[in-house]
Amino acid sequence: MLLTGSVGWSQVTMAKLAEVVGVSRQTVYNEIGTKPRLAEAMIQRELERFLVVVSAAFDAHPTDLVAAIEAASCSVLEHAQDNPLLHAVVSATHGADTELLPLLTTHAESLLVAAKAVIADRLAPYRVPVDPGRLEAAIDTVVRVVLSHVMQPSGAPAETAESIAWIAGRVLG
Repeated sequence: MLLTGSVGWSQVTMAKLAEVVGVSRQTVYNEIGTKPRLAEAMIQRELERFLVVVSAAFDAHPTDLVAAIEAASCSVLEHAQDNPLLHAVVSATHGADTELLPLLTTHAESLLVAAKAVIADRLAPYRVPVDPGRLEAAIDTVVRVVLSHVMQPSGAPAETAESIAWIAGRVLG
């Protein structure tokens, strides 16, 4: 991930990665496989870091769902501001190095499934008075809106999170 942030994804090779890590190129291929698999693994690792932040926000607000959504959204957006991998992906959209972008946009299904599963699990204790199908739609919408603001922020994390929580509160309330 640091290599991607410093030289850009297009300049990352398995040989460079092996050199940085201090192993043979063959070891890198044996452990990781292809460069697209490396990209997927990096995105998955970052997703896990983001989901830890989400879980912590829900843990901090066990009785107030709207506050939990606001805290989780804010934490994710703040975490995204200084994330080197996200910066590498987003900055790549302004040049030719766009190989990573689809993993967060058009081919983000595994990312979305994992994030929605965590949110659905975290919502269970709140007794949300919404039909399960509508709840699934609400979770999908919140996750996609947060991801949209991660990729293209439109304001300060706290302000954006407050707006997301306000909408979620109206839908889930």
